[in-house]
Amino acid sequence: QVQLVESGGGLVQPGGSLRLSCAASGSIRSIYVMGWYRQAPGEQRELVATIIRGGNPNYADSVKGRFAISRDNAKNTLYLQMNNLKPEDTAVYYCYADPRLYNDPARSWGQGTQVTVSS
Repeated sequence: QVQLVESGGGLVQPGGSLRLSCAASGSIRSIYVMGWYRQAPGEQRELVATIIRGGNPNYADSVKGRFAISRDNAKNTLYLQMNNLKPEDTAVYYCYADPRLYNDPARSWGQGTQVTVSS
């Protein structure tokens, strides 16, 4: 089970950009699914984006056209490029890894990184 560490969060103005990184302690090459969730205060956790091994990414409707997920197997890192940020994107963002299948019982989680969009 890989350990995941997010970075890249912070405070940004509406319309700005951030890139989140999720560094894994080991190889991600064989991991089936990786993705990002977010959770705002008082809200349910929302699945933001996923990317499967060798496959196309998928996005929540709320972020389509603004966010881009990618994985760099050589660097063992998952990314989330966030553009045209809105105040409603404010949340703690968590990366995860499902080694063999969706909702794998062996899922790994990062500790979360805060993203705040405010003027």
